[in-house]
Amino acid sequence: MLSRLKAKVGSVLLPGDEFCLDTTGADTISLAGPSKANKVVCGPGLRRSGDRLLVYKSGLLRHKEPNMFWMDAQHKRYVPAKGETVIGIVTSKSGDVFKVDIGGSEQASLSYLAFEGATKRNRPNVQVGDLLFAQLIVANKDMEAELVCVDSAGRANGMGVFGAGGLLFRVSLGLARRLLAPQSDLRAELEQLFPCEMVVGMNGRLWVKSTGVQRTLVLANLLESCENLTPVQRRQLFGKLAQGAL
Repeated sequence: MLSRLKAKVGSVLLPGDEFCLDTTGADTISLAGPSKANKVVCGPGLRRSGDRLLVYKSGLLRHKEPNMFWMDAQHKRYVPAKGETVIGIVTSKSGDVFKVDIGGSEQASLSYLAFEGATKRNRPNVQVGDLLFAQLIVANKDMEAELVCVDSAGRANGMGVFGAGGLLFRVSLGLARRLLAPQSDLRAELEQLFPCEMVVGMNGRLWVKSTGVQRTLVLANLLESCENLTPVQRRQLFGKLAQGAL
């Protein structure tokens, strides 16, 4: 049954591990019928091949209701995925297209018309070296990644050029996803400790700006140290900072 796979949630799996569909056995799963509600959705790290689920990235098996599974692992290189929001650095301009470094194996392209209110006469003020918060609309291995700075309604919705002051640094992809979670305890505790502006990209880039340079640097160091701290250790550290003990 599908519960066989759920029983493995949290277990460490390696590339080459696989599960069978519609069979029975100690290391297999089966779907209770062909209904849509029982279909397994494969996320990052899992691939479906016929009646088998193949693991191609090592990590922890994660599950989201009702039947989505993926591999949670620490990756150093970002692999662009359609729909994700990222922080990019404008590296060059060629005609009407900007080239943007998003931390992947290749740079992404961004049209000057992909901004709110942009027209041929009203061009956005984008310079080489600017930081951009943008969304990927094309991302696959056979095509160049493409970015936009508007949502489906043509609104900026927080996207575009930013970064006047502040500090940009890299964190692990796992930490970036923890900060972007809808109910992120880590982000809430940080903002309570040090009121700040924060922009988090799914590509592992993070920009922060607090009330002063010193606080901004402390905040960046805290974020980097949170990678290897348990929730209890993190709260103890934040408590000491709040009391001025550190």
